[in-house]
This record gives sequence, C-alpha cells and structure tokens, in this order.
Amino acid sequence: MPQIELTPAERREHRANAHHLDPVVMIGGDGLTPAVQKEVDAALNAHGLIKVRVFGDDRAAREQVYQTLCDALNAAPIQHIGKLLVLWRPIPEKEKALDEDRKAGPRDIKLLKFGRAGSKPEVKQIRVLGNQRLTQGGLIKRAKKAGPKSTKKGH
Repeated sequence: MPQIELTPAERREHRANAHHLDPVVMIGGDGLTPAVQKEVDAALNAHGLIKVRVFGDDRAAREQVYQTLCDALNAAPIQHIGKLLVLWRPIPEKEKALDEDRKAGPRDIKLLKFGRAGSKPEVKQIRVLGNQRLTQGGLIKRAKKAGPKSTKKGH
C-alpha cells in the first residue's frame, strides 16, 4: 500500500497536534517485528495520530523503519525528529450494529406550565423514559401494554 501524501499545511497542522502526545509504541533492539507493526496499526486505528519511539542509535535504520511503517500501514509520515517518529492515518468509521429488538431510549423534553394570565409560563426540563409517555396535561404515564382482552369485556 502506498503512503498518504499530505500538503505542507496539513503536515504542519498534524505536527502541532502531535506536540503534546506521548509515544504509544516503542521499538526496541529487535527492530521492526510483525508484532510491533501490528501494535502500530492498532494504535493508528484507535488514535489516528501517534508517536513511535525507536531505541536505536543508527539514524539510517530509524529512517528505514519510518519508511517501512508508512508504506506497510498506508500512513502519512509527519515528522522524524531524533528517536521519535510521528505517523498519521485517518481513523476508520466504526460500523453500528442495527438491533431490530431495541426499544426507544430516554428523551429530554421541555415542558411549559402556564399559570395565571399575564405571568410567564414555567419551563421544566423532564426526562421521559422509553416505556413512558407524556399526556396532554403534562403528566408522565407508563405506556400501556397491549395485552390479551377477556371475553367478558369484549361483549
């Protein structure tokens, strides 16, 4: 996968956002292993913008790790300063599972209570749960279940 190309303005903005971040992945003496690459991928999926610390004194090796990570994970290289590497990749959108059996959740409703003529109405914020309803008079009642009707009441 090719790495993402950014404009200098976008790269500058990501560099500014990464300033306060701490490294989330650290690459030790073994170098770039598949496990480390998997962790960098998971961190990019979770955060989007990450810092990686490489514990090695060889600058050429760090540069090689940087390019390998960007190419393999389809990430944009933001900054390589000292032993820190900054990578960015857009966070993928999460799928929402649609549950057919799910009931309605709580709703916050503003309720106006009118007093005497000429005075301001009183505004109350109330929470109506999924199994409740608001009546015409401003009362909260439980929703009635449509249960089986008796044969006597049917006649």
